[in-house]
Amino acid sequence: MNNFVLEFKNERELYMAYMPFLKQGGLFVKTPEQFELGDEIHLTVTLPGQLESVELNGSVCWITPHGAQNGTEPGVGVAFVNDENNVRNQIESNLGRMLNSKEPTYTM
Repeated sequence: MNNFVLEFKNERELYMAYMPFLKQGGLFVKTPEQFELGDEIHLTVTLPGQLESVELNGSVCWITPHGAQNGTEPGVGVAFVNDENNVRNQIESNLGRMLNSKEPTYTM
């Protein structure tokens, strides 16, 4: 299983990576590595303003390949599989009103 460490310094970075349209939430991970849909990923996530990270497992549900037409950086969207630490709720609390923004993200 691949492991990624994600440290979000501010709400803008978190907003760009968060995938609220997934039932249990998810995050976009910038990476040049190639993955297949369904690959298992382990995430260690530090949210803005927090000193301790949380860990959770997910699966690849979105792939942005190298050379995507819209110029988006390559990477994968990781859907949360076990969110025992309620990372989705923590993210949505951090983002608050930003969740209603029309500003593009890494995935939409």
